[in-house]
Amino acid sequence: MKIKTQSRKVNKAWLNDHVNDPWVKLAQKEGYRARAAYKLKEIDETFGLVRPGHVVVDLGASPGAWSQYLRRRLGTRVGAGGETSVNGVIIALDLLPMEPIEGVSFLQGDFREPEVLEQLEALVGERKLDLVVSDMAPNLSGIASADAARVADLVELALSFAHDHLKPDGALVAKVFHGGAYDGLVQAFRRQFRVVKVIKPKASRDRSAETFLVGLGLKAMLNESPR
Repeated sequence: MKIKTQSRKVNKAWLNDHVNDPWVKLAQKEGYRARAAYKLKEIDETFGLVRPGHVVVDLGASPGAWSQYLRRRLGTRVGAGGETSVNGVIIALDLLPMEPIEGVSFLQGDFREPEVLEQLEALVGERKLDLVVSDMAPNLSGIASADAARVADLVELALSFAHDHLKPDGALVAKVFHGGAYDGLVQAFRRQFRVVKVIKPKASRDRSAETFLVGLGLKAMLNESPR
């Protein structure tokens, strides 16, 4: 009984924090599906990642806040009524379904499955990417070593995909968590990118262990996938 009571208290506290969160309120006001949009917004504004004409892949896209932000950044007004078209390409992927976003191509599937990766690569085609953004995170079990391995696996897959598809001056943004695998992931980024930055956006809750690694410019010396 104590565990259930504690769980209800935790859920109630989380719900209260969520409802009163200024970023949640701002997202609702500005039409974003989640507060996460402001994480990518701050990262983009800090490093100047998204530019007109860019080809971008959004990994772990659902519910679509990052894709919404990308769509707005790449939107160009084309009519007197305020309609916009996309000056660029946005491809989104997630294991979970996502409500459509005009101008965003969405693929539902597990990024860890080879056939899903093949479908994503088919959508990308021969185009080289300017930017890969990854908000992917596994379902956490509470077992630190197992969770660290799951997180590392997803980030390494994102690194491998970026290695194969980014332009030489392209960039990768990936969510990571502080813990046993963190230092190894930073080193993996440093092996692959000329410049590596760490950022915890203001919209990321203080108590959250998440942070974001930003890799800028592929190292020309790499000839093999980091998998």
